[in-house]
Amino acid sequence: MRLRKIKLAGFKSFVDPTTLQVSDNLVGIVGPNGCGKSNIIDAVTWVMGESSAKHLRGDSLTDVIFNGSGARQPVGQASVELIFENSDGKLGGPYAGYSEISIKRQLNRDSISTYYLNGTRCRRKDVQGIFLGTGIGPRSYSIIEQGVISRLIEARPEELRVFLEEAAGISKFRERRRETENRIRHTRDNIGRLTDILEELEKQLEHLQRQARAAERFKLLKEEERRLKAEILALEWKELSGNAEEKSKTVRFHETRVEEGVARLRGMEADIEIQREKYTAANEAFNKTQADFYQVGSDISHTEQRINHARERIETLKSEIGKARQGEQGLQQQLADDNKELEGAAEKSLLLEPRLGAAESAGDETYNALRQAEDSWQNLQAEWDELNRSISGLDNRIEGNTTRKELLLSGLADLEQRRNNLEEEAGALAPGSMEGEMAQLSAASSESEKLLGLQKNEFSETSVNLQRYRTSLAQINARIQELRTDYQKNESKIASLEALQQEQAHDYGESLEQWLTSLGLADAHHLIDRLNIEEGWETALEAAAGQRLQDLSVSDLHGPGGAAQALETGKAGLLLDNADNINYTPRNWPRLIDRISSEVPVDAILNRIYLAENMEQAREICRELDETESVITKDGIWMNNYWVRIHRPVADEPGPLARGQELSVLKDTRLKLENEISLQEERAAENDRFIEEAERQSNLLLEQVNDRQESTAAARAEYTELKTRYEQARDRDRQIEQELRKLQQQAKEDQVEITGLKTQLEQDNDSRRKLLAKRKRLETMRSEQDNLLSEARSRWQKANSESHSIALRLESTRAQKISIEQSIKRSEAQISATRERLRELETAEESQHKPLHELCEALDIKLADKVTFEAALTAARESVLRQEKLFRDKEQQRGECELELQELRTDLEQARIMHQEIIVRVQTLEERLEAAGQTPEALLNGLGEPAGKQMWQEKIDAVENRIQRLGAINLAAIDEFEQISERKTYLDSQYGDLSSALETLENAIHRIDKETRSRFKDTFDRLNANLKENFPLLFGGGHAYLEMTVQDLLETGVTVMARPPGKKNSNIHLLSGGEKALTAVALVFSIFKLNPAPFCILDEVDAPLDDNNVTRFSDMVKMMSKDIQFIIITHNKITMEITRQLLGVTMHEAGVSRLVSVDIDEAVEMAASA
Repeated sequence: MRLRKIKLAGFKSFVDPTTLQVSDNLVGIVGPNGCGKSNIIDAVTWVMGESSAKHLRGDSLTDVIFNGSGARQPVGQASVELIFENSDGKLGGPYAGYSEISIKRQLNRDSISTYYLNGTRCRRKDVQGIFLGTGIGPRSYSIIEQGVISRLIEARPEELRVFLEEAAGISKFRERRRETENRIRHTRDNIGRLTDILEELEKQLEHLQRQARAAERFKLLKEEERRLKAEILALEWKELSGNAEEKSKTVRFHETRVEEGVARLRGMEADIEIQREKYTAANEAFNKTQADFYQVGSDISHTEQRINHARERIETLKSEIGKARQGEQGLQQQLADDNKELEGAAEKSLLLEPRLGAAESAGDETYNALRQAEDSWQNLQAEWDELNRSISGLDNRIEGNTTRKELLLSGLADLEQRRNNLEEEAGALAPGSMEGEMAQLSAASSESEKLLGLQKNEFSETSVNLQRYRTSLAQINARIQELRTDYQKNESKIASLEALQQEQAHDYGESLEQWLTSLGLADAHHLIDRLNIEEGWETALEAAAGQRLQDLSVSDLHGPGGAAQALETGKAGLLLDNADNINYTPRNWPRLIDRISSEVPVDAILNRIYLAENMEQAREICRELDETESVITKDGIWMNNYWVRIHRPVADEPGPLARGQELSVLKDTRLKLENEISLQEERAAENDRFIEEAERQSNLLLEQVNDRQESTAAARAEYTELKTRYEQARDRDRQIEQELRKLQQQAKEDQVEITGLKTQLEQDNDSRRKLLAKRKRLETMRSEQDNLLSEARSRWQKANSESHSIALRLESTRAQKISIEQSIKRSEAQISATRERLRELETAEESQHKPLHELCEALDIKLADKVTFEAALTAARESVLRQEKLFRDKEQQRGECELELQELRTDLEQARIMHQEIIVRVQTLEERLEAAGQTPEALLNGLGEPAGKQMWQEKIDAVENRIQRLGAINLAAIDEFEQISERKTYLDSQYGDLSSALETLENAIHRIDKETRSRFKDTFDRLNANLKENFPLLFGGGHAYLEMTVQDLLETGVTVMARPPGKKNSNIHLLSGGEKALTAVALVFSIFKLNPAPFCILDEVDAPLDDNNVTRFSDMVKMMSKDIQFIIITHNKITMEITRQLLGVTMHEAGVSRLVSVDIDEAVEMAASA
């Protein structure tokens, strides 16, 4: 068995689909640190079922999915597939016949992990089960990754034993032993629970037996009570039936009166319809006349409005004409005034123009003098400003340096105070004192979390069991319902068939029943109930026996025969059930009696009847029969030489014999259904108890988990708080140390700066005194120049003001002239427009007079028409009022009739309700009696003596008192007693089965232990021999061996004792790092010799070895590669030299690993040929 391919996609740094072809037994994987070489080992470990994120170098299982890089997005799932060549059939069992085995695992971001075996989805347990005993597994000796050598060296004896068990192939026995122990524990638990149940059942049986006897007495009394209550219901039915007939007559009387009232109402409604038509016609005539009257009124109003509008229009035009004439006069006057103002403005403009020229010349001369004075003042001001800036700069610098010096002096005092405070704070922190308390809290928190995990697992198991019980209970209840449905159907069929049988058996009348009762034969069996006929001959027996099948079997014929005279009407047949057989020598043909098995002798009836398959055979037999013998066919034709009788049953309707046989089958089915229902109900009750116990245990565990979560959270919070305070104290201590160094350096720098500031202040004060003297001289010169500048500015402002005043007056005069000219033009235009408007208004006034005269004439005509229509409207209104009064009188009469009819209907409805109430009570009594299987007529006929409700009620009270004296009754006690008895018998059997199973499981444990001891001892001895052989080869001498810690082969641990060349014997833990690694390699290779795994993966195992040891290590690997496939991850050149296939892992793209393959032999050939 060899590993052929490793396929990776999305796994850690192998984001792209990558296939690692393993084509040789010596494969090397090389590459720089961090390129992803060890991810290949993680992939192999992961796909074989590793579930610990820690062993995959991650915090959670989803960390194996590529999480993105600078240039790539994260992917959604990781997938790894291993393909094995199994041509040698090393994998046994169901996969021995497969030449290729594929193991695949997928994981998505939702933490859903899926396994596939040869493309078929499977469980993790299935994958691990395939490799049990082969040395392959996620944590087996076949995968030696980084850290495994050190873990192997540091392993405790119990952990080292695991490697030997895997090599011995007994790891699967350990798993089986664990499962067997679980089964033993569960079996013992079940036996304990079963013992408790059996003890409880014995107590219940004693109690139920007493209750069952009381329940029997209770049933008899209840049956009598039901009979009496049914009879009293029949008496009440009789009384109500008489009342119902009287109420029926009352209903018919009220129905007749209602019909008469309805007839009167219909006649009144016809009269109302006639009157309504007359009223409608009068109303329509009135509406038409009223419409004409309103139309004339509307025309008059419209004409009056037009007249008023024409008159208002004439008055408006006259008013507008007067206003237009007044406006024309005002415009003429304004035009004359504007012409006078225009002449004055022209004269004033001619006078101001020469004065403006002289004022502008004087202003230019004063402005030039002002410019010269301003230039002189600006030069002097610039010198003054420069001097002030220099003095201000010195003042600012002096002030700043003084302030800075004071701040530095104050800062030195603050630095000293801060240094003292920090030293005190550092002394108070003392983070080292918290480490012990942190260790205690960490241990307590870990222990609490461990207990919490155990409690959660127990709660999960309990929840799973509870759900299983509930599912089982639902299935059982569904089964019970299905069985009860089948039971009811079966009961219905039995009842129907029994009714048919009884109908045929007892259709003789009451006289026969009384006669049989008087003879004590009421319970005698009919012949049909005491015989069985072979299938297919039922019709023949019915034809031959006929009515005799209903005969009663009796032990003495004299009593009934002597009393035959007492039977007044009816018919009866009796058959002696202890009669002797009749001597008769049959012929050689089959007889009907031969096909019958009967509890009573039937020779006298059927002894001489022979059987024939068909008519032809019957005729042949008849020829040889005498007059006392006969033959009958299967289809019911009975004959002899003197007569023939034909029996043909109704098509598709079975005869009494067939019904009897069917009844027998149905009763057997009923018994089976009852047993099955009892069994299922017992299982349901047991599941109820299991559910109750599981719920109680689940609630208890949930409370414990919640309490443990609270205590765990509190411990974790306390530890976190202390750890935070510790880290803060430690960080603060370091920070204080850094701050103290900074404070010392700052104090030195501040002292140097203070010395420099003192020197600078002395120089600046001397310069300031010199500049102040110069500014005093310059201030006198500046004052004189200010006076000269003020005089020049005053002269310029006076000349400029006069010039500006003249210019403003001239400009105002020019603007006034232009405005007057524009006003004159507007006035002339408005006068022209006003005259045109006046002519239009006068024309409009003259045109309004003629239409006004025409409208006045039309109004006179409309007023005359209105008087005529008003008289016609009054006559029409009076006619409508007369017809309306007649109509309302008719409506009132109809209302009175309806009220009377309503009262009659109310009386009828009340009578019907009372009658229906009695009918319902009668029907209710009949239904109650029918539900009890009785009819009122039969009950009343059977009373016999004069019966009254009072008398029967007293009987019922007496029976009820007897029932009350019985006390509380458990009616289910009888059935429960039988059910529990059956259940106890069943549980006794289960107890025996469990005890036998427990013995079998314990024997299996003994066999597993015996096989484990034998294999472990054999493996230990062989592995010891291999280690003694391999150790000198790797060390170049020395000696090593294995040693057991205890004598018990099931529990013993294993230690490695080693003596390198030139040293004494010592435990492996006392060796140097390189010696430990080489000893561990010797142990691994010894295990491989003992039970070679198909492949071995070594991840930088040679890292701690020197060149000599690497050479010996490489030689051994090369030698073992003849039988074992090695995949070696290494950085060592000596190890690379022995590989025949070299795979390089690169990370050219940041965060993404890729493979580069090199065939060493091919590379050597190419180099040689070159």
